[in-house]
Amino acid sequence: MNGKATSTRTKLERGRGALGPALELVHTGRAATRALLTAELGVTRATAGAVAAELEALGLIRVDSRPAAPAGSQGRPSHRLSLDETGPVVLAAQIHADGFRAALVGLGGRIVATAPGCVTVAADPAQVIGAVVDAGAGLLRDSRRRCVGAGLAVPSAIAEPEGTALNPLHIAWPAGAPVRAIFAARVRAAGIDGPVFTGNDVNLAALAEHRHGAGRDARQLLCVATGHRGVGGALVLDGRLHTGSSGLALEVGHLTVDPDGRPCHCGGRGCLDVETDPLAFLTEAGREPGPEVSLLQRSRELLRAEPADPAVLAARERLIDRLGLGLAGLVNILNPDRIILGGLHRELLAADPERLRAVVADRGLWGRGGGVPILACTLDHNSLVGAAELAWQPVLDDPLGALA
Repeated sequence: MNGKATSTRTKLERGRGALGPALELVHTGRAATRALLTAELGVTRATAGAVAAELEALGLIRVDSRPAAPAGSQGRPSHRLSLDETGPVVLAAQIHADGFRAALVGLGGRIVATAPGCVTVAADPAQVIGAVVDAGAGLLRDSRRRCVGAGLAVPSAIAEPEGTALNPLHIAWPAGAPVRAIFAARVRAAGIDGPVFTGNDVNLAALAEHRHGAGRDARQLLCVATGHRGVGGALVLDGRLHTGSSGLALEVGHLTVDPDGRPCHCGGRGCLDVETDPLAFLTEAGREPGPEVSLLQRSRELLRAEPADPAVLAARERLIDRLGLGLAGLVNILNPDRIILGGLHRELLAADPERLRAVVADRGLWGRGGGVPILACTLDHNSLVGAAELAWQPVLDDPLGALA
């Protein structure tokens, strides 16, 4: 093989090796133009152009054919890059204490279609997983879009590599339910192709927020959230979820914040899980949780509609203090550069940000706790988007191989 042919092949391999990193840059909004793509990849303009063209040929992005320079700017205008809104999607699903939601999600975390299902979650995981997959399959039939994978978020720690739900405490499933195997079987039975993934809902919320929301660009991102019941946590390190040796890291709900507090499902007392979730808030405020709406929705409405009620105010302050103690302990152990809060914790932050930050700062070692930004999660349905991120990851890693 002559030198010219070798050089051409080397350039082609280099360009194709850049497809995944390039797609991730556009997917996460960090390369809106071909000039930015060139700079971020550290390649020549010609290579960046070839990479963008190949991603466009795969139906993943679009490159404008006639770039226009902004008014008053100098130099050659750069081609704008955007995600192809007619491209493939993934099936994302979430199961929680009050039902489920299925969605089709495109690149960029964009929810294309969604189907909520508010049902009583049956004790048989196959029943509710089957229902959510059926709902997603219906969305796919209506959309006529290509599906390249599926992801499921569940309110339980997921043991790896088995894919079993170890502690589905707030739904009636048996411990150790093989949720990944059930999900995969139902996805295949529905005629849906592509790899299948499952994960803990708060882990997936953190992943989505890191790529598309309040956690963007953080290097060590700590997420703590309470949704319908219980409290979960997640850590994203340099863009990847830290799940520990077997998927069970960051079970923050079982940090003790009141040794004399409520009995917890884990056998302890006063854990974040039972001291700072919506049920704890309603109980502290002297309100009965009715069947009309979810515990989270009832808590949000109470915080917003009756903030000056003495019982509501006292309950809010007690939960903020307990949450702050838990966050301070996590800051001392993990040293994150950003904290994001979801669910009811986001509402507590909005209600009294200074009180929460003061508790964390007061308990942080060496004065470091007060310097950690504490922000609210910003994405709607972030666990659902995170489930989609799992399914998109093989495409982000190797677009050519995944879509061949």
